[in-house]
Parts: sequence; C-alpha cells; structure tokens
Amino acid sequence: MSTAQAADVTPVLPPGPHLPPLVQGLGFVTRRRQTVAALSRRYGSAFTIRIPIFGETVVIADPTMARQLFTTSTDRVVNERPNLGRVLGPGSLFALEGADHRRRRRLLTPPLHGKRVRRYETVVAEEFRAEARDWPLDTPFATLEPMMRITLNVILRTVFGAQGAHLATLRRIIPPMVATGSRLATIPDLPVSLGRVDPRRRFAHRRATYNRVVETLIAAARIDPDLGNRDDILALMVQSRYDDGSAMTDVEIADELLTLLVAGHETTATTLAWAVERLQRHPAVLARLADEVDAGGQEYMTATITEIQRSRPVIDLAGRHVVDDIVELGPYRIPKGRNIMVSISLLHDDSRQFRDPQRFDPERFVGSTPGPAWLPFGGGTRRCIGAAFAQMEMDVVLRTLLRDFTIEPSTAPDERWHSRGVAYAPARGGRVALHRRH
Repeated sequence: MSTAQAADVTPVLPPGPHLPPLVQGLGFVTRRRQTVAALSRRYGSAFTIRIPIFGETVVIADPTMARQLFTTSTDRVVNERPNLGRVLGPGSLFALEGADHRRRRRLLTPPLHGKRVRRYETVVAEEFRAEARDWPLDTPFATLEPMMRITLNVILRTVFGAQGAHLATLRRIIPPMVATGSRLATIPDLPVSLGRVDPRRRFAHRRATYNRVVETLIAAARIDPDLGNRDDILALMVQSRYDDGSAMTDVEIADELLTLLVAGHETTATTLAWAVERLQRHPAVLARLADEVDAGGQEYMTATITEIQRSRPVIDLAGRHVVDDIVELGPYRIPKGRNIMVSISLLHDDSRQFRDPQRFDPERFVGSTPGPAWLPFGGGTRRCIGAAFAQMEMDVVLRTLLRDFTIEPSTAPDERWHSRGVAYAPARGGRVALHRRH
C-alpha cells in the first residue's frame, strides 16, 4: 500500500473537549440537550465526545453528513451499539442487522402503511373519547399520562388484538415496563446485581409476565379459525411469510410486538402532550387549526404536527456504528468501532435549516415538504417503521380533541424539557385547561 493510500484510511475525527471522560459523561447523562448544544456552539456541526455506554462518539448536526451517514451501506455501518435490542430482545428489529433486518422490515412494512393504517382511525377516536370522559373541565391538568393511556390502549387493540383479562394484564405491566426499559437503555450494564432495587430485575420480572401473556395470544391466533378476517398486527405477523416461505417464530413475534409498543406508545403520547403544550401558548395557531377541523380541512393540521415534531422532538439522537475500517463523513474519516450520532435536536434548532427556529410556526410547512434536516423518525434503513401509524394517531387524537373541547389559551412560561430516559417530555406533563364544546 502506498503512502497516499495509507493516508486514506488514517482516522480524522472532529474536534472535541479534552475534559476527563467522567466529566463528559456526567454532562451528557444529566443534561444531554444542554451539553450537546454547548459543544456545538464551541466546535461546530461535528464534534467528538466520550460518553457512557457508547464510548468515544462522533456527533454530527449537518444535514449533508446526516444524509451521507443514513445512505451508507449497511455492510459498513450498522445500528448504534449498544441499542434498544439489549432491552427488547434479540428478535427485535433494533437488534437485527444486514439481510435479517431487511427481511424483517419488508415483512412488517405493509401492516403499518397505507390503507391498512387508515383502518385503525376509528379505534384511535374511540380510545380518545373513552379516556376523555373522565377528564376534569375548566381546570388545568397534565395530559401526558392520559395520552399514554390512549396510545397504550390503541396499540393493545390494533397491534396485540388483546381483549378481556389479557388486555387488563398488559395494561397493568406495560407502562412500568416501558418506563424501566427506557431508563435501562441509557445506563451501562452493572457488573453486580443490586437486589430488589435493581431495575434490571424489575424489568425481567415484568418481561416474564409479558412473555406468558403474549405466548398465549400467539397460540390462540395460530388456531383461530377466523384469523384471516382479523386486522390486528399480531394476526398479520402470524400469517406473514418471508420470501423463502418461513414464518416468524413466537420469540420473534413477542420481541417485535414489544418493539412496536415501546417505539410507538411513549413517543406518540409524548408528542401529543407537547402538542397541547404548544397550541395553548399560540392562540392564533390554535384558532386557525380549530377552524380548519370544523371545516373538514387537513393541510394546516399536517403542517402543525410537522412543526410540533420539529420544535419539540421527543427523540434527540439517531445513530450508527462503524464496522468498516473507515467511513468518510464530509472532511472526517471515522474508524471502525466508533458510534456516530446525528443530533436531531441541533438540526431542528439550526437557523440555517429553519428560519427563526425558536418561533413556533406551522406556516413554514404549509404547502411544502420538510427537508433533510427534519428527522423526528430518524433516517435511512432504520427510519421508524411505525412513522405512518404515529402520524395517523396524532392527527386523529388532535382532530377529535378540537371537535370535542376548546383549549384555553395560556400565557404561562413554556414547559421545560424533561428526560424520561430515551424520550424528552414536557416537565409538567403538558398541563392544559379544557372546556367542553356544545
């Protein structure tokens, strides 16, 4: 190999802080958004940081480099390591790579897109109205937990096909399991057990209960004579076949159902809580949106949801892990074994990508498609497979909310960002005062 060729594989990492790894890690764990923003102001749209779990990591906030990363061959970069697969199980889409990931994604895409998703709109409206019957009127209350219950029930009906006692059991164990799993995904594996207070132990206990219930649901689906007429996603998984004619195993189905639940339950509910938090502080936007809903329109609602996701992204990072010797990103050459994180929050707050980014303005998306810097669902081959389902669910919930209630405008300060582990939620839970429409 010539000197010139050797230079081509010499790592060139972006600059970064020279603080001890422990200090960098503490800043990232305790104040992730603020730490990333501060490093971006100092080092620009690419920097290197040493953080817990992921080690020496390159963070980028440039749409060109992000697109370059997301379109890099899966033989050269894979999902970030570690990832949610360590919590959700080896059968989860998060844990699969290469050909296995492509096969599974092709299998799961049809039930989560197009006409199939629109079939679930009635279920979403029903669950919203069932939950909203008990909401307090004319006095502020936090919407995050009610939105969590709505999205959980929607998933249990549309994805799991759960009913009766099984539905009640899953309703009971899944919220704490998701909360614990979200925290576990952001902390290193501990070398020793902490006994009863060990979150891994609590998660494993609830996961065992989940497995028993789901195994029963899968077994019942396999012998259901009416299986072909069911439209829940569990039934579709049981019937689906890979290109070679093989079916998903029970373990794969259980892990994938949990993946759909975790990926689509907390994040969608959190975005809806942010939607309520944003709309009441922008009465002109709220009034225009309510008028459009009454008139049966769609354009401004779509733009508003897009702007909510831009201004309040609940997931702030999307990553890849380098498995090739060198991966080039812009002027940098990232060596094997490094993680590369795309900072969604920095891209969404970049004035070069979105004019006056601190202003909440759905008008910026009216009649236009979001550009490559808009990444609430990640990008590339690992873009959230449930994005269309989530968009439908947010649209139906907000539309039904505005038909049934009037949101009282508020002059209260914006709610702060609160980390729930993987997702960022409004610190006070998206508090709002509602009045019943007559």
